[in-house]
Amino acid sequence: MALRLTDDDVRRLDGGDGPAVRLAMRVVVRLAEALGAEELLDISGAHVDSCLYNGLAPLEFAELLAGDGATVVVPTTLNVSSLDLLHPDLYRGDPEEGDLARRQMDAFVAMGCRPTWTCAPYQLEQRPAFGEHVAWAESNAIAFANSVLGARTDRYGDLVDICAAITGRAPAAGLHLDENRRATVLFRLDALTPGLHDSSLLAPVLGAFIGSVVGNRVPVIDGLPVPPGEDWLKALGAAAASAGSVALFHVVGATPEAPTLETALGGVAPTEVVVVTPADLRGARDRLNTVQLDGGGGDSLATVSLGTPHYSVAEFGRFVEALGGRRVHPEIDVYISTGRGILDEVEALGWVETLRSAGVTIVTDTCTYVTPILADTTGPAMTDSAKWAYYAPGNLGVDVVLASTRECVESAVAGRMVLDETIWTTQVDDG
Repeated sequence: MALRLTDDDVRRLDGGDGPAVRLAMRVVVRLAEALGAEELLDISGAHVDSCLYNGLAPLEFAELLAGDGATVVVPTTLNVSSLDLLHPDLYRGDPEEGDLARRQMDAFVAMGCRPTWTCAPYQLEQRPAFGEHVAWAESNAIAFANSVLGARTDRYGDLVDICAAITGRAPAAGLHLDENRRATVLFRLDALTPGLHDSSLLAPVLGAFIGSVVGNRVPVIDGLPVPPGEDWLKALGAAAASAGSVALFHVVGATPEAPTLETALGGVAPTEVVVVTPADLRGARDRLNTVQLDGGGGDSLATVSLGTPHYSVAEFGRFVEALGGRRVHPEIDVYISTGRGILDEVEALGWVETLRSAGVTIVTDTCTYVTPILADTTGPAMTDSAKWAYYAPGNLGVDVVLASTRECVESAVAGRMVLDETIWTTQVDDG
């Protein structure tokens, strides 16, 4: 069936709103045709990932749009960039590339996008409501918007995101549609131990395992003893979107489209049921680790990197509590990435000075796996983020160990890896 366009769509496509809107509309229409969409729909907001510098072509596209007078017509936030503008001294990359990255950032701000520079736009004061159609890029943000907020967005990649923001239109396809949002793969957690349920490591390793199994299908998780909070769901979604292509997941009793298992499945039996075991999760953890651990707690360490996706206020609080007034070992570099809004809140709580005095470096506007910030990429790094563990080895050439937040803190203080492997070996109580 041919794509139906409104009179306003046709006017934009014919250049009636200027060359920039015409170009953006051509991109949106071609995407809709490729997806087999029957029509376009209005969006109420966008989150743009194209602001991260990845070469001259995206930069030239952004500057072409901005130069032709493009302006976003819906509230539009910006994902992480390639620079930390609040702490420019942290940048260790090529100065010329840094200048190009700044040009790209400036082009998107010139089009009316908010300079939020965060991969966690759902932590801002305004976020989409249940059922609201948006065009979000950035894989973890897409997963969170669909799954935790119950908003509706498909996976929008670089350049498509800004085109949707300029036109206010997106293809009526993918996860915008009811029929594509029901779960088809069921993950049962009945076989997991209390130690795993209590560990902050569960969310990232479970997400990594789920992503490796489902690809781009929609999973539903059943069997959590207590409904998890947003930070837990954030970590799971980021991992699932990195290890697979998960853009929507359901957690029974926790996410808005899964009050019951039957509701999440849409009344249809799942096509696959996976009973998750500790061995499955340990395997997911081990596949992300690029360091051969000796198991004796003497493994060397150079870096601890946290905040992928950007840390929330609550996550900072848990880190400060785990640190307990201690200082980071002088030979360990500790980085925590976060958004500007969260930084303001953390500063008001007095934690920024506490952390800096303890030897922690706070990064904003970007993330340490996409920008050359780490002082040492020759020694191993620890992280509590499956997404960081997934991408950092390829992007930075650094060896990585995925661990719980508490293990990361204890390792940073001790100056070596401190890992608790008992969570993998404790048996479920059958009695």
